[in-house]
Amino acid sequence: MKHSPLMVLAVLFFSYTVHAKVVMKEVDYKAGDTDMVGYVAYDDQATDKRPGVLVFPEWWGNNDYTKFRAQELVKLGYIAFAADMYGKGVTTDDPKQAGEWSGKVKQDANLMRQRVEAALAALKQQPNVDADKLAAIGYCFGGGCAINMARFQEPIKGVVSFHGDLSTTAPAKKVDAKLLVCAGAADPMVPPSAVETFKKEMGDAGADLKVITYPDAQHAFTNPNADSHHIDGIKYNEAADKKSWEDMKGFLSSVLGK
Repeated sequence: MKHSPLMVLAVLFFSYTVHAKVVMKEVDYKAGDTDMVGYVAYDDQATDKRPGVLVFPEWWGNNDYTKFRAQELVKLGYIAFAADMYGKGVTTDDPKQAGEWSGKVKQDANLMRQRVEAALAALKQQPNVDADKLAAIGYCFGGGCAINMARFQEPIKGVVSFHGDLSTTAPAKKVDAKLLVCAGAADPMVPPSAVETFKKEMGDAGADLKVITYPDAQHAFTNPNADSHHIDGIKYNEAADKKSWEDMKGFLSSVLGK
């Protein structure tokens, strides 16, 4: 019997939860007057302080994929928080709706800042989070959210963007957080020209930036469910997925000391 990618992810969730006591809990929080729904993932057998990592979602919203990545981070010794960027935990499989929701946040710097800061505050409030060791990762639209945390000079040590939106209407003047950008060489939505523009922006801002480009990787190359949307230029790439995760592991270890 052939299993769907999401079914495989669910099995991974269960098997690891049985052995490592990974817990994921829904967290209600506010961004201004908007009700937000995030998810904190942690090892409930751990009693020590651990670095915290925000996980920002693709433009589909805070769905099972974001939660999966949060739980994978727990395996590495972190406390992770899957962040809501739309409010009330809404998600969609409709590209038109996803574009409207993500566009609203992307085009309003104040709204973007309010929502990433609310997610960061929610993470810091979780028990056993080491508030001096924080980072953010994100996917596609969420990669842009994570990068904006660096642009806003939020108190985080590092940022990892996977096939993320690198564009901005307000280039950074100074960036303190270290950045790792994982880009697909064949990504039509984040072409080489966009990567070069971003490199210049970060160079002008004095950022510590590393860009890794993965051969033949298109947009959303880390998501096993990417192909189900049947959108040109969006395709899962197992080799790039695995390699970029390993690259992230080394990066987070270096910036968070874990």
